[in-house]
Amino acid sequence: MTDVIIWADTLRSPEMRHEVPVVVPDPFLYLERDGERHVVITPFEVERVQGHDGLQPHAHEEFGWDDLVKQGIPMEEVELGTAVRAVKELGVEKAVVPTTFPVELADRLRAEGIEITPDRETFVQRRRVKSEAELEGIGRAQRGAEAGMDAARDLFRRAEQKDGSLLLDGEPLTCERVKNAIQQAFTELNLLCEEFIVSHGAQTAIGHEMGFGEIKPNEPIVLDLWPRDRESSCYADMTRTFVIGEPSEELATYRSLVYEALQRSLAAVEPGVAGRDVYVVASEFFHEAGFPTALHKEDGEVLENGFFHGLGHGVGLEVHEQPWLSRYPGELVEGDVITLEPGLYRNGYGGCRLEDLVLVTRDGGELLTDYPYDLKP
Repeated sequence: MTDVIIWADTLRSPEMRHEVPVVVPDPFLYLERDGERHVVITPFEVERVQGHDGLQPHAHEEFGWDDLVKQGIPMEEVELGTAVRAVKELGVEKAVVPTTFPVELADRLRAEGIEITPDRETFVQRRRVKSEAELEGIGRAQRGAEAGMDAARDLFRRAEQKDGSLLLDGEPLTCERVKNAIQQAFTELNLLCEEFIVSHGAQTAIGHEMGFGEIKPNEPIVLDLWPRDRESSCYADMTRTFVIGEPSEELATYRSLVYEALQRSLAAVEPGVAGRDVYVVASEFFHEAGFPTALHKEDGEVLENGFFHGLGHGVGLEVHEQPWLSRYPGELVEGDVITLEPGLYRNGYGGCRLEDLVLVTRDGGELLTDYPYDLKP
């Protein structure tokens, strides 16, 4: 059995949050030795960690913290020294660590003869199959994303067209006003989201352009929301495209094709299928409809039109994680939560993207998103 070492906090490190499911804002030591799970942490946090899924918490003082403090060295040196002592005293001689493991601590451990090997795939695989608590958190985040969409649609429905503008309560309807309403919906449901997309017009064809300015009648509006559940730290991710007024024939065509690509992709989802193969389903469909795709472009060509991004990605303790549904290798496994997000775009005009959240089950893809796809709000 391979031993494991992690040094991180649970706010920024998905690897640590997966092992220690409580909020700890400062870095601490997690290690596994012969399958036993140890946490070395300030006594301030010991009680909060105790009792979580077999974790054995140790206060810093067990490993000479006070002795190091008496040496008059900086606190950061005390932390590193205590971590090294704990690793040695708990018997770890060789371990894998996340690729984000601090170089400074790795150097200290190696100097003590402990073999440290960064291993991305080990930690990715530990998080691929979602736990019941993680699925519940993703579900709460997804319901919150839908509530955010509702808050935006309420504004869209109330907006009035006047002289080529959209007015809401006598003031122009802007991306910023829509974002404020969505953020309020997230806050009321105990969700976190530092940023998300509310873009309009030509902005909707520019990657992760977050969106700004006054929204106009009859233009595409893309809402891409990825709130995080505060309790579990798990994300959701969903996208819808709207228009206030009348969609152009071009946008209506995009929406029809993107929706069909979404349904075909969902039907292709099952355990053991390569993520690339699901991506190919959508790409071939768009290619046959006459649109450029990243699958069919020339090597080195940079696309600005058509379907120029991946079909989807894993979602969990990170909003973008394995598996990748694009041109890269890797199979879907039962327990993955993934997005499917086909889109079509024309630079200078805009585009349409629809994104759903899907659980990979033994029977195929289970849709976790419950929201209409209509262009009109």
